[in-house]
Order: sequence, then structure tokens, then C-alpha cells
Amino acid sequence: MVFLDENTSRFFDPDHSREYANEKTVPRDEPISRERHPMQIKQIIDLSIPLENANYTGFQPSIQYFDHAEGARKLGKALGLAQDDFPDGMALAWEEYRGITHMATHLDAPWHFGPTSEGRPSKTIDQVPLDWCLRDGVRLDMRAFGKGYSITANDVKDALHKIDYTIKPFDIVLLWTESDKLMHDPRYGEANPGMSAEATFWLIDQGVKIIGTDGYGYDMGFAEMARKYKEGDKGALWPGHFAGRKREYCHIEAMGNMENIPMDYGFTVSVLPVKLAKASAAWARCVAIIWA
Repeated sequence: MVFLDENTSRFFDPDHSREYANEKTVPRDEPISRERHPMQIKQIIDLSIPLENANYTGFQPSIQYFDHAEGARKLGKALGLAQDDFPDGMALAWEEYRGITHMATHLDAPWHFGPTSEGRPSKTIDQVPLDWCLRDGVRLDMRAFGKGYSITANDVKDALHKIDYTIKPFDIVLLWTESDKLMHDPRYGEANPGMSAEATFWLIDQGVKIIGTDGYGYDMGFAEMARKYKEGDKGALWPGHFAGRKREYCHIEAMGNMENIPMDYGFTVSVLPVKLAKASAAWARCVAIIWA
């Protein structure tokens, strides 16, 4: 049974996770229902990497863990109580974090890219519309590209052609490079290809607002950008980021586990960020939702 999606005016076969652009493209032997399909979640896939005491690329987060016994000692001291006053000598556990927001899986807001976007004040992370952050997803296979490579608009178009998919407005585009497999390797920060401004603009022109990568960064590694700049490429420094000064969009960096998504499209992506006031980025527990 093929159902009409009233939001996109496309037809969806939930049994085979197939989508059809219009009624004429639905196979003749497939019955079509005009009723809304009762959506049920089949699987939730974690697309995030952990925020932990790890040296991702020279930026070292520090997480100090206070267990229940330490919690009893500290809370007892603050309240004029003894540790033994708490049940079993234990109170509450907590953590203290020191580091930047641009560590582990996070959503970059337009403010990260520059003070203005499209001639208007750039949005901080708490101003990013939430309806950008829960949308249909499409995964593009960029595993053929690696360190020092700049992904072009043609690369994006080729990846879409291979999966026979047409971008629609507000799709969340996932760039699958497998760089996350080097997360605890010293090469991690330089391993991923970068997105060119051209490729970024092309996706924005299709109505895309959020692009995600499983690489450390949206652009290629810092050392690679610096090398190219010193060799004469004056547009080598953060071209994908700085594209956001001309056209408004967000991107997600340091995602993971994209290989676990069982299809290239036909799933939903959630990238809802922590509501960190006036910030350039915030952590997000990104997931892919597979529907039954």
C-alpha cells in the first residue's frame, strides 16, 4: 500500500521505504490510499559521538565527575551536615564541564560564521528555528573523498543521482565520510574532506537549511586549510563556514554512525540543540528515525 504524504505531496511506501514524486511514478500494481498513514517508529539510530575527556584535535574538554559519596561530602559541607546524614552515606552525583561548545556532536548557528547573514544579524543557537531541526533526511555517500579534498557541487549532484533522489526544501543533508571512525585517532581532525562554498550554496538554493557531517569539521582540517592558503589559495580558510555570511544555514559537525542508517532517504533526522543563550553552537543528540 502506498500512502500520500500530505505535507510533501509525495507518495510513500512504508513497507519498502520507497518514495515516489507523484502518482504517475507509483507502480501500477501498487494500491494507493489517500488516508494518512499511521506513522510508527521502528528504530531510532544514534548519530552522535560522546562528549568525553578525549583530545579530539588539540581542544581538550575537561569533565570532572563527582560520585554519590563525593556528593554527600560536598552537599553536607554546604548544608552543615555529615556524609552519614545521607542514606547509605550517598547523595547526588554530578559533573562539571570545562571546554568549548564546538566539541563532539554540535549544531553551528549562523552567528558562528559571522555577525551578519544575508544582511541581517546572524541567529544565535537559541534563535535557530526548531522546525529546521526535525526534518526528512538524506544521506550522501562521500566516502571516496578524504583529507584535503573540497567537495564540489557536482560531487553533491553525483551522489544524489546515484540514489535517484531530488532534494526538497528543508531536507537535512548528511555527508557520510566515515571520518568518525578515527574519533580517538590523532588523524581525526585532518581526515575529513571539506565542503566548498559552491556546494554549500547549491544545497541552500534547493531549500536546505541544515547540513551535517560525520567529520570533525564542515571544512577540511585546520592544517590543510592553512597549507592551501599559504600556497596561494586565498579562499581556503573556512569557505563552507563563511558561506553562511552570504546565505543563511546551519551545519552539524562531528556526527557519527551514519553507516547504521539502513537507507539513503525515507527517514527523519532530529538535531535539536541545547538552548544555550546567545551562543554560536550547542550540543545536539542527533538521531535518525526509521518509520515502520
